[in-house]
Amino acid sequence: MPPSIHTKTVEVGGRTLTFETGRIAGLASGAVTVRYGDTLVLSAAVGAKEPREGLDFFPLTVDYEEKMYAAGKIPGGFIKREGRPNESAILAARLTDRPVRPLFPKGYRADVQIISTVLSTDQENEPDILSINGASAALTLSDIPWSGPVGAVRIGDIDGELVVNPTFHQLIDSKLDVVVAGTANAVMMVEGEASGIPEERLLAAVELAHSEIKRLVQAQVELRELAGKPKREFTPPAENNELKERIATFMGDRLEAALFNPDKGQRIEATAALKADVVEHFTTVADIEAGEMIPSAKEVAGLFDSLVKAMVRKSILERGERPDGRQPHEIREIWTQVGYLPRTHGSAIFTRGQTQVVTVTTLGTISEGQHLDGIGIEESKRYLHHYNFPPFSVGEARPLRGPSRRDIGHGALAERSLRAVLPDEDAFPYTLRLVSEVVSSNGSSSMASVCGSTMSLMDAGVPISAPVAGVAMGLVTDETGRHTVLTDIQGIEDALGDMDFKVAGTETGITGIQMDIKVQGITSEIMREALEQARHGRLFILGKMTETISQPRAEMSPFAPRVLRLQIKPEQIGAVIGPGGKVIRGIQESTGAKIDIEDDGSVFISAVDEESARRAVTAVENLTRVPEVGDIFMGRVKTIIPSGAFVEILPGKDGFVHISELEPRRVESVEDSVQIGQEVNVVVTAIRPDGKINLSRKALLTGEMPEPGAAPAGGGRSGGGGRQHGGDRRNHDRGPRGGGERRGGPESREPFRGPRPERSASEDDHLVRRPRDSRMPPRRDND
Repeated sequence: MPPSIHTKTVEVGGRTLTFETGRIAGLASGAVTVRYGDTLVLSAAVGAKEPREGLDFFPLTVDYEEKMYAAGKIPGGFIKREGRPNESAILAARLTDRPVRPLFPKGYRADVQIISTVLSTDQENEPDILSINGASAALTLSDIPWSGPVGAVRIGDIDGELVVNPTFHQLIDSKLDVVVAGTANAVMMVEGEASGIPEERLLAAVELAHSEIKRLVQAQVELRELAGKPKREFTPPAENNELKERIATFMGDRLEAALFNPDKGQRIEATAALKADVVEHFTTVADIEAGEMIPSAKEVAGLFDSLVKAMVRKSILERGERPDGRQPHEIREIWTQVGYLPRTHGSAIFTRGQTQVVTVTTLGTISEGQHLDGIGIEESKRYLHHYNFPPFSVGEARPLRGPSRRDIGHGALAERSLRAVLPDEDAFPYTLRLVSEVVSSNGSSSMASVCGSTMSLMDAGVPISAPVAGVAMGLVTDETGRHTVLTDIQGIEDALGDMDFKVAGTETGITGIQMDIKVQGITSEIMREALEQARHGRLFILGKMTETISQPRAEMSPFAPRVLRLQIKPEQIGAVIGPGGKVIRGIQESTGAKIDIEDDGSVFISAVDEESARRAVTAVENLTRVPEVGDIFMGRVKTIIPSGAFVEILPGKDGFVHISELEPRRVESVEDSVQIGQEVNVVVTAIRPDGKINLSRKALLTGEMPEPGAAPAGGGRSGGGGRQHGGDRRNHDRGPRGGGERRGGPESREPFRGPRPERSASEDDHLVRRPRDSRMPPRRDND
């Protein structure tokens, strides 16, 4: 065993978390494995020795890799190896990036790469939390300049108790799922979802998390004392304060006039023109005194940007005035519209200032949900939210390269924010896909997508439990401790401020949250102030939304599929599918409906035309229904013999009507009463031990059931049991499980929208509608 292995353990959430370094990945600048239960993540950090020339940003990359072998799985697809990261891996990478990025020194321009690799997972302890702690420990041990460490935990709310690092199965019943990261002194990041909890409950969760974070940070400090490397020397480049003052003097009042404009386009155009003038003036030989070095355009532009930032922040802190003239708590003008797109299932436009989002709802069958090929135990999901941010939304021309990590993160935030109010699968058996198209952006587009999505869902007739709105909060601080919290931040306030704090929720509580800090963290007092200000903003926005649409529409779009659900016995599945899928294909082709069957006998039938779906329901019921005494059927006469007639009451199920049970009067010949092919109403009067079924037409005419054993079942043909096809189940889509079971038939076949159509009348319909006397069994119509 290598002699340089060092470990540190800490108890978190009643389980041991172990940091280890020195066993593997020895050539990285810093490498740590973090183990929690049987979940183990390797985090490695490498930093370039020299900065890249010409960069005006910090080149940090954070990757998170899920190895399928970690869960004992083989990757799907033809190649059978891991490819591009899936959505969960991208979200975990963002979760790792955000708390560590602000702690690098200002002006650092050397490349830093962090890679977290999930090597083992017990599918109970989430590896994303270990990635944050591992990345922090790797940076802490390395020689890379960094002012960490940070720690991270997940908090759940289970049965009224806040739980640290709940397991995956515990989270299923949790009212809260929030990740908190921070240093020993302050909180750096909060992200998660909730089921409408009050602000005070969230603050209690954050405070509990921070008490655990302090112990995780201390463990990393102790590990650094055992195995840490000396940090590289780095001195941030000094600003040319003299040149900066000259630039400010040269601009005079022109900078303030250009900056403080509510129109983003005009502000960008005016500041860009002023910046070009400043750069030209101070990089022209004619304007430089003798013997003075000519500054670079890059240096002058950087000083100009510094002056812009200082002016915006000073105006907010000292005068409470924002670039567009609003006060700190004010929200931009809002207008909304629903039903904008004529052929979609639901659509809405949400506009706040110059930020505008069009969100579209599409409803599909359960089988159209997303199948997940990852290391978690979830195999599919029925609610998808996608966020698109095209370049024209910010007035840019650049190539489209598919969704960025930011796009995926914003879509996931909207998804989390709305999940709490969606109906469950039993109440609304649909797959839901929402797409938020950002068509114009000046800040807070992710929260605009939450608002637009709520309205789009209601326009589609999705029975959500409550509307959800979101608002983005900002923060400006200074070295003296002054601070101002901003409601509904726009782009310039996000770029130049110290916080981006997004809060979504209903009228009664929080459903989604994401907080990113650009400074060394914030206190719980500032967070409490921001949450309260966000609550007032959220209520105001909800009021504007409900002026347009206040509750889900009673009817779905005529272009949306109708999904009916029924329950059959698992042993009846083969009869519905048929040999090689012949029966189920026949039903789908004849009705135009789509049928999905689950292993537990849940049957989902969907069609755009509700009548088509109902015909398919009837066909499935007829294949699986078990006749009982007293059941009434509209059957077709199949065979006539001297003693009576065989009537097909269900596909493959015949019963026998004795000649004495055809009419209330004496019948000399069966043909005097019925003919082959004729449809007749009959009631089941007896089911013999051998499965043969006795039927009566007379009982429906007289209202009196025959005495038990009075009319024998016909011979020569099987009267009961029906055809049971073994079939195979390879040729139909599979939906999720659920639902109950009722004796001999479906649990529920009511549609989720629209009234049930009237049954078509038949020649004997008036007979089955007559009042039954005390001897007539309850009517069970087979429609």
